[in-house]
Amino acid sequence: MILKTRAIRCNKAELCRIPATTLDPEPFIFIPLTNTRCAKAELSIKEGDQVYVGETIGLRHGAFFDQPILSTVSGIYQGLEKHGYRNGKVIDYLKIQNDKKDTLDPSIHERTDEDIAKLTKDQITDIVKAKALVGLGGSSFPTYVKFQTKNPIKYILINGIECEPFLTSDHRFMVEHADEILGGIKIMQQAFACEDARICFKGVYTELVDFWNDYLAKNPVKGVSISLMDNYYPQGWETAMIKKAVGVDVPSGHLPSEYGVINFNVATAAGVYFAVKKDLPVLDREVSVYGEGIKHPSNYVVRIGTPFKTLIEKSGGYVDEKNDDKILIVGGPMMGGTIPNDDCVVSPTVTSLLIQKQYRGAEEPCIRCGSCVYSCPVGLEPVTIMRAMRPDWPFKVSEKYVKSLNVMKCMECGLCTYSCTSKIPLLSIIREAKLIARKK
Repeated sequence: MILKTRAIRCNKAELCRIPATTLDPEPFIFIPLTNTRCAKAELSIKEGDQVYVGETIGLRHGAFFDQPILSTVSGIYQGLEKHGYRNGKVIDYLKIQNDKKDTLDPSIHERTDEDIAKLTKDQITDIVKAKALVGLGGSSFPTYVKFQTKNPIKYILINGIECEPFLTSDHRFMVEHADEILGGIKIMQQAFACEDARICFKGVYTELVDFWNDYLAKNPVKGVSISLMDNYYPQGWETAMIKKAVGVDVPSGHLPSEYGVINFNVATAAGVYFAVKKDLPVLDREVSVYGEGIKHPSNYVVRIGTPFKTLIEKSGGYVDEKNDDKILIVGGPMMGGTIPNDDCVVSPTVTSLLIQKQYRGAEEPCIRCGSCVYSCPVGLEPVTIMRAMRPDWPFKVSEKYVKSLNVMKCMECGLCTYSCTSKIPLLSIIREAKLIARKK
């Protein structure tokens, strides 16, 4: 979703300074049965069963991996209930009546530092897999798959750049969970036998720079340092980050690990700590609620499975309750996706909710100005892809031609749509082209 809009209520600099308010878990928590990477699932519980925090209650099946379903509260399983997902689709959720006790599953046992020091890379990988940890920057890619690389790793990069406009959840997370982030980094260093770990974020955030310089001075770990990034979008794109941080060029179609680099989001690093040290999945998420359509923009720490309606209520509600044209965006204004209403739930990769007054701009014919081509960081021609996806009548879309345009190189930054003088939703069109390109 690309949003060209008037000034946002509470800008990024202001929101970064608002401490996160921890909300008590709701009476009912909702866990997605399936997700964008796992279309099938099976449960190991039935209605009326008692469940516990961290208990494995089912298994999702993806194309090349399985993912455990874990409870984030203790209570009684009430059955399935349909709600919206972050991609706008309505899916089945496991409804759990929270008993407010947060009783841990009996299988969970915290590991001592001595226990952790004895773990092999394969054992750490198995733990991360069992706790269903995924890329918490938004990718939702299974973290254990990254740990399975056989390539020698020279650099570990921790991405806290958060370069999209208005996003602040990672910023607050880095201030409020430094111990967990550093704990996860140390486990990664052990797993990959790599001493050079760099925490990457923008140098323009001087308060964050001062905080981490002071924190690492008081908590020194061999090989852990800060790497300051430039202030532009999309500096947070892994290829751009790697180039800036360690000077390594990763060609399109190749994995960073092939070049001795592996990268994780800051929240994912903390997730590794919780999995290995605490023997727990990610239970809570830092979520920002902001935009000109909400009364009190705020940062929250909420239990995974919390309804969006709770966050909206805690933020004072909508500025205009009667406005049915408001836009709700999960994620940032550039790469985030719209949802049809607020009947949605916080899942592990939800970091923000943007509520805006509707901005209407009619799409106009392409004038071939080239703005989308000039702005593309990966060298694609969005206008050509658009023409391929919208051929003149009576021609049909040629799958062969679409596949020849290298659409899978697109990293979905949204700059093409943002720069389009004709208001053409180029990113949406390219996403449709990717569906064709994935066909065998």
